[in-house]
Amino acid sequence: MNRFVSILLTGLICVVAAGQFVQVITRYVLELPVMGLEETMIYPTVWLYILGSANASRENSHIRANVLEIFIKTEKGHTLLAIVGEVISLAVGIWLLTWAWDFTRYAWRVWRESPTLYFPTFYFDVALVIGLALMMVFTAGHLVAHIRTLRTGVAR
Repeated sequence: MNRFVSILLTGLICVVAAGQFVQVITRYVLELPVMGLEETMIYPTVWLYILGSANASRENSHIRANVLEIFIKTEKGHTLLAIVGEVISLAVGIWLLTWAWDFTRYAWRVWRESPTLYFPTFYFDVALVIGLALMMVFTAGHLVAHIRTLRTGVAR
């Protein structure tokens, strides 16, 4: 799984970088902008951002501002703080996931298209609900791990 995710994200980064390189060269060096390149680049860009966020959630490497950790001295206190943080993240994430699900249903019903090339936008609209669902699964997994740590006293 880790290898697949790293290959997928690396591939998306390369596609986005290559697209931007082509855009800069054709537009500013050759003075011949490629029509529709921005529209095609939105697909890998959106998926890169969303899947990158889900990967950060999987790795538990999101940026955090845990100021309270400075004042809490015990491991049990740190674990309790982590549980509270995961519960809040799960609550907010599920709330956002319901909005993303409503948006995905709307995107499916309306079936919008991009303005120049008429590509269906549903394929990057759906990234939000998939990414948030993955983030909630990983957050729930971290919550269970913290609860186990609190019960057994052994960190994993």
